[in-house]
Amino acid sequence: MKAIYARQSVDKKDSISIESQIEFCQHEVRGQAYKEYPDKGYSGKNTDRPHFQEMLEDIQQGLIDTVVVYKLDRISRSILDFTNLMELFQRYNVEFVSTTEKFDTSTPVGRAMLNICIVFAQLERETIQQRVTDAYYSRIQKSFYMGGAIPYGFRSIPATIQGIKTSKYETVPEEAEQIELIYKLYSQPQTSYGDIIKYFEEHGITKNGKHWGRTRLTNYLRNPVYVKADEAVYDFYKGQGVIIANDKADFIGTNGCYLYTGQTDKGWKSDDMEGNILVLAPHEGFIPSDIWLKCRTKCLNNALIQPGRKAAHSWLAGKIKCGNCGYALSRKKYRNKNSYYLCTHHLNNSEGCEGCGTIRAEELENLIFREMCGKLSALQTQGATPKTNPKKKALETELAKVEEEISTLMGKLVVANEVLTAYINQRVLELDGQKRELLKQIANIQIEKKADVEQVSSYMEKWESLTLDDKRAVVDMLIKVVHATEKHVEIKWKF
Repeated sequence: MKAIYARQSVDKKDSISIESQIEFCQHEVRGQAYKEYPDKGYSGKNTDRPHFQEMLEDIQQGLIDTVVVYKLDRISRSILDFTNLMELFQRYNVEFVSTTEKFDTSTPVGRAMLNICIVFAQLERETIQQRVTDAYYSRIQKSFYMGGAIPYGFRSIPATIQGIKTSKYETVPEEAEQIELIYKLYSQPQTSYGDIIKYFEEHGITKNGKHWGRTRLTNYLRNPVYVKADEAVYDFYKGQGVIIANDKADFIGTNGCYLYTGQTDKGWKSDDMEGNILVLAPHEGFIPSDIWLKCRTKCLNNALIQPGRKAAHSWLAGKIKCGNCGYALSRKKYRNKNSYYLCTHHLNNSEGCEGCGTIRAEELENLIFREMCGKLSALQTQGATPKTNPKKKALETELAKVEEEISTLMGKLVVANEVLTAYINQRVLELDGQKRELLKQIANIQIEKKADVEQVSSYMEKWESLTLDDKRAVVDMLIKVVHATEKHVEIKWKF
């Protein structure tokens, strides 16, 4: 039996329809028995098409002896996919026929001509993709509106940019006031998403009659469309590995920003922004950059306050060690309802360690809590961590070396021949990638420092209301280890 395969990606005036393709192929089969396999709305970039896969199954079952298509690119525009398909046809003795391109696939010359045509088919596909991509990024760099849902706080109005009609955002005052309130509340270290939701419920503040939710708040607090973008915003995104279309000097604290994800699934909703594209938008922002950055940084650091290892009895689990042998202490509750920390090594082998003595759990935990509060208070007074972060210093040293090498290579371009120029361009490209990664790591360290002092302090203020796992996470940010005995407690801090 013959197989007639037809594919059409989209309906266009200049594209041949599924029906027309089948009609052409019917002339080729000349009244012999055939089965139609039409795929409408599917691209030729891969073979993930329902009727195409059905045809392959029929071939493998020996039901098909000839595949007829209007044109070979209906099968695939990928060289690899087409090569694999030709191997399949040969394995099952299936003849391939294109009604508009006559090839004798039984001869080496015919197979060579077939491969040449599929090469050009793939080239055409990639050329089309590149044109679409270039047009997309060209519009991005010109700050054109690229569609999608309009952010809360704005409406869309007609605009002309560089002589081309498009759209831009305009502030909706009553909605913008709610966004401003969200940022004002969340910029306070002690305020959580839940606190904002509760505040809005108590004051009857809704969004189009609907109650506010965590996801909605998160999206608004991460979106740069609201910010009055200045150089601090530029530095923030640069440190996150974002590609910025505008010069730093253009960030004067007036306009909002668009953040585009390109071909990735990342964006302003994601904490991984590397490779995204930032461009100044034509509309004015209304959230001051210092408040926006404080909130955006807080969003990034929310991941730091996550449940760590499950701690069934103590928020010191994994941190508290015996001051004598170094083995973990476990929290045990006795019939008198008092809890004590005991050396696990001593419990399992009384000769291995003399034990840590009598350590009442409540007294030790209160002591460590007071020490944590004192440590954070001292850091807040100093305004920063007292010691230079060695990891940050090492990264900055490496960054300086990378920048120096880039500068040296660029200087050699003046006298470089063609071969050397190609090498320099490739090396600079590699170094630029290293530079972006180093900047991102340095920025993350700076963010972590801020979280250690400001955000953790806010959690300490509402310590009693935290879950056991949240307490464990806060401790994990501050303390490396605690060595304790009945007579002595030593805390080793992370900074």
